[in-house]
Amino acid sequence: MKGKFLVFEGIDGSGKTTQLKLLGDKLSARGCPVLYTREPGGTRIGETVRELLLNPQHSELVPVAEALLYAAARAQHVAQVILPALQEGKIVLCDRFLDSSLAYQGFGRGLDVGQLEKLNETATAGLKPDLVLLLDFLCDTGMERITGSGRGADRIEQEDRVFHRKVRAGYLTLAGRDPDRYRVIDANRTIEQVHHDIIGVVEEILG
Repeated sequence: MKGKFLVFEGIDGSGKTTQLKLLGDKLSARGCPVLYTREPGGTRIGETVRELLLNPQHSELVPVAEALLYAAARAQHVAQVILPALQEGKIVLCDRFLDSSLAYQGFGRGLDVGQLEKLNETATAGLKPDLVLLLDFLCDTGMERITGSGRGADRIEQEDRVFHRKVRAGYLTLAGRDPDRYRVIDANRTIEQVHHDIIGVVEEILG
């Protein structure tokens, strides 16, 4: 596989999307072929699933069904977008991937993390990121960013602060379990400082 697969993870409001775009712009300016994508989403089917999952009107969605929907969207995403791009030698920058399911549905919802990993082994066809950039951010501040943004919070963002604290703790547990793949970035700083650290880490991976 020629390309590189870099994933941005973190709680809602941590600045993932902003940092992903900044990194992509930097790499593109250097002549690197970059593909931006996200989860859930990235494909026509995935975006439809995303609308279902994040719609606040679907509050009755149970955790197992939620996890299965994320896995279904991921399977489509990997097969249709990510693997072909990697075969073409592109640097794939993805806003969330498997670890989001482990953090949110596992640590947040209380589903068995091992079972989620088995489920997603099939969904991902065994694909793992070359690098996971975890933007570690204080939960209460993240929620303040969302409420102050002027847009309505989605179904996941509307969960209480206890839930989001569990998710953050889950991410840190996952990072500690796999330090070779994860880089934890302190996101409680300026956009420029966070971007500087991300560039340093990515240059190590890309050589």
